[in-house]
Amino acid sequence: MDARIEGLLREYIDGAEDKLAAIEEIRQLLFAISPQRSQPVDFVRWLPVEQVEPNDYNPNNVAHIELGLLLQSIWHDGYTQPIVVSPNGQQGKYTIVDGFHRYFVLKRNQEIYRRCHGRLPCVILDKGLNDRMAATIRHNRARGKHTVAGMSNLVFKMLDGGMSDADICNELGMEPEELLRLKHITGFSKLFADVEYNKAWVARMQINVKLRQQGAGE
Repeated sequence: MDARIEGLLREYIDGAEDKLAAIEEIRQLLFAISPQRSQPVDFVRWLPVEQVEPNDYNPNNVAHIELGLLLQSIWHDGYTQPIVVSPNGQQGKYTIVDGFHRYFVLKRNQEIYRRCHGRLPCVILDKGLNDRMAATIRHNRARGKHTVAGMSNLVFKMLDGGMSDADICNELGMEPEELLRLKHITGFSKLFADVEYNKAWVARMQINVKLRQQGAGE
């Protein structure tokens, strides 16, 4: 880096009342001109933990021993992965899409809270509720972690929010029969009176099963 530019940056940050805010301004400027600006991780923001709120739909659970290991990881290595958040419509407030347990560690551990100046490393996805829920599931499923009960509840909310079966399958990487099972678990399928619709779903499920059987026999 050019020494003159480095000197100007240091002077700006050293003279700022809130150094973290000044650094974020610089990062935001760099992000705006970055060729990687389509990637949320290119701009990690340190948000005050008070501005971050858990969601009420995440079907992922972490066992007590794993939560303890996460605490040890953050204690020894610091935060190496940001929390994924999305604006929730309240001024300056964000809802967690992925990373609740990383949030929980800072929220409950005073020493980690102190080290991080009460702030969480976050990347921002600007999405509506249905898209946020879909993003949460994608993150969980990519790690192979989600509960059936939580998944069923989430799918129910997405269906109730107006998402189509096809959209849910496409967004969450689900097979039609998997969604059908979850609809039966939640009782959502009982809300549909369209018999032809249900017949179409059964036919599609049978076709998928047959195709898989044929593929296995080749």
